[in-house]
This record gives sequence, structure tokens and C-alpha cells, in this order.
Amino acid sequence: MENKTQLSVMGGGLVGCLLSLYLAKQGYPVAVYERRPDLRRADLAGGRSINLALSDRGWRALETIGISEDIKKVAIPMYRRVMHDTQGHLSFQPYGQEGQAIYSVSRGGLNRALLDLAEAEPSISLNFEQQLLEVEVSSNKVSMLDVAANKEYQVQPDVIFAADGAYSMVRLSLQKTDRFNYEQSYLDYGYKELTIPPNADGSWQLEKNALHIWPRGQYMMIALPNIDGSFTCTLFFPFEGDLSFASLKAPEQLREFFQEVFPDAVPLMPDLEQEFFENPTGSLVTVKCLPWRHKGKILLVGDAAHAIVPFYGQGMNAGFEDCTVLRGLLQEHEHDWDTIFKTFQDLRKPNTDAIADLAVYNFIEMRDKVADPRFLLQKKIEAQITAQFPDAWLPLYSMVTFSPDLPYAQALANGKRQEEMMNELMQYIQSEADYHKPEVQEYLQRHLGKGSI
Repeated sequence: MENKTQLSVMGGGLVGCLLSLYLAKQGYPVAVYERRPDLRRADLAGGRSINLALSDRGWRALETIGISEDIKKVAIPMYRRVMHDTQGHLSFQPYGQEGQAIYSVSRGGLNRALLDLAEAEPSISLNFEQQLLEVEVSSNKVSMLDVAANKEYQVQPDVIFAADGAYSMVRLSLQKTDRFNYEQSYLDYGYKELTIPPNADGSWQLEKNALHIWPRGQYMMIALPNIDGSFTCTLFFPFEGDLSFASLKAPEQLREFFQEVFPDAVPLMPDLEQEFFENPTGSLVTVKCLPWRHKGKILLVGDAAHAIVPFYGQGMNAGFEDCTVLRGLLQEHEHDWDTIFKTFQDLRKPNTDAIADLAVYNFIEMRDKVADPRFLLQKKIEAQITAQFPDAWLPLYSMVTFSPDLPYAQALANGKRQEEMMNELMQYIQSEADYHKPEVQEYLQRHLGKGSI
């Protein structure tokens, strides 16, 4: 049934497109405004990651609009981490239990699929190269700039959904209102994208179904597979310091550095120097704010409400989960926007704060700990605990990645309790065989025998 309420979604990225589809299926007319050109007709890579890690929370959102099977055809399952040391030796860590995987998907490909679906909906209008200048919060009057025509104009929707990213202009307007709390923090690290091209026959030069990591203590490089046989590599590196983006200034200096610390990757990267010096250096920001809503008229979603760093692979998944939660609230409360927005904020804020903290923690784990034999041993012991006590113990990564019904905040709380236990338990363990020691088994039975975690 068609509804007369005029809705605007600011931002035509992944979250904005998905949200517009959910709103249209509830019978609302939706106008989507996107600052950039239509990416289906333009190359907009611009140094942003061309692939993302899609996990169970994201798949659930895609299933509800019927495109999960189509996306899986162009997604690559990654069943484990493969760690590369400075001698090129490999070690391995599975992501979950047998058969569980996160998926490498093309950001652009997924966005194009969502745009195609949105364009096919009669009640959705897509408006590209439309830059939001300011929102008059008291009236919901939005000042826009038609970039191509260089002409300003105004729209006044009944309800505004801000899906315009970490540097949201809607949020900037809300920041000028009374008692709006805003926190922005950058890592001292930036990122730069590099490429491992496919073999001549189109095959992958590294193991295809894995996320590859070169952990080096104070920095790291990762690689995710693409459907065309290439890998997108991302170097996470300090902005400044003795070893940093600022210190690597000449091609020969760069190659010498890479040959020393990433020796097995260098032969696979023929365009290393050109990409390093031509590709932009991105920054890594966490954004927390409150409130996300204004009088049932404006709502922040996705990165506009809770931008996080990418190290748990949950930024897109958390944004998609926003849409799933909103969909349920729309069905439950129909047109009561004030109740919908308040409930949404109450449900999501603790969980997005939790995944933001977890993402920063996981950066430290990926950068430092995955190269530590004691850490790898602990992960193997945790896997044995999960097998012995499946109802009482699930690793934190699995809680976040493979348990879409478990809120992020609960996963974080459970993870902290489990980490305390592991700190005690690992005092008895020097090898995998030690798992069967009587004192280890007695400890586990005492703490987990009744399913206490």
C-alpha cells in the first residue's frame, strides 16, 4: 500500500541503497541523493577498497531482498587466515568451524547490484551528482547543489535518513544543535592499496580461499582475493616516523624496504612502485555520536552514525544490520517515526560502540599477535574447547562473524570473560597435547561443565 510520507535517503552507497529498498517495500516513496556520479557509468574506485568482507550479518540483510544467491556467484569464500613471515614461511588459522567462511566481495559490484534493484523499484528515484550542502534541522529543509548544472535548490522531505558516510553532512548539521555529542578519533596509521595481479592464465598467485596477512608488529599488509584472479593488497602503515609513509620517498627505497619485510610478496607485485606513489593514502577513523535522531524527522544510519575502522570486517555488515533492525521496527510500529527512531537508537548504539572497540582491538591482533606462536597455540586450544563444550564456548571472532542473532555488545562481554579464563588456563599449557592434562580438564569442567559462558 502506497504511503504519502515523503522520505529522502542521503547517500547512494551500500547502506543507502539497501535502506531505500526496505523503505520502498513498506510502501513509501523514496528519493535517494548521491554526491558522486552513477558508479555504473563511471570509474569511481578512487583508492577505496575494491573488495569487502561479507559475513553472516550482511548475508542476512541481502537475503531479505533476494539477492544473496546472485552475490554469492561473484563472492569468494575465505576459510582461513594465511600468515606470511619475513622468510616467506606460512602459518594458518581457520576463521571458524569446518565450512565457515567470510566472503570477499567487490564493493563496486555489490553497490551496482543494489543500484539496479533500486532503479527497478517504481517508488525509488535515484539522483546522482547531487551534493548536500546543509540541513535546516528545525524545518527539514535541505539545501542541495546540482553538481553538473552548478545550481543550488532545496527539498523538504518529511523524513531524512542520513546514509552519507563517515563525513556525513546531515550529521554536521545536527552537530550544531544543542546537546549533540560527537567523538572522532583517527589511528596514527593510514592505508594504501596495492595489487597482486593474476597469473597469465587468470589464476590466483596465492591461495585463493584465504585472507593473507603479513604481520610485522607495528604495521602489516593484507590481501583479499578478487574474482578476476587478482588480490587487492592493503598496506596499513604509520603516517609518520622512521618507517612510515612519510619516510618512504623514493622508488629504490620502497623496493628495498619491501624486499626486506615482504620478500615473498615483491615478485608478485610488478606495479609496486607505481601504485605506491600514485595511489592515495587513506585515513582510518572511528566516529561515535549521540543522538542519532531528531524529533522523528532525521535519522543517522551506517557510517554516518558509527564509522569504524576495517579490522573486524564489520563496517558494511554493521550498516546492513542497521537496515535489518529498521525493517523490523518499520513493520512493528508502522508510521510512528519517533518510536521507530528512538527504539533503533536504543538497540543499536551499545552494539555499534562495541564493534568499534573490537575493530581497534583486532587491528592489534592482526598486526602483532597472529605472528606470535603463543597466540596461535591459544587459538588452537580455544578450538578444542569449542569442540568439547559447544554450548558453553564460542570464540569471540565466531560470535561477531558467524552469530548474527548475538548482539555485538554481548559478544564483547562474553569475549572479555573468555579472555580472562584463557589467561589463567594458558599457564598450564605449552603445547596442544597439554589440553588433556588433568588440571586443564578440571579447570574447564569447573568453569564450563554447566555452560556458564
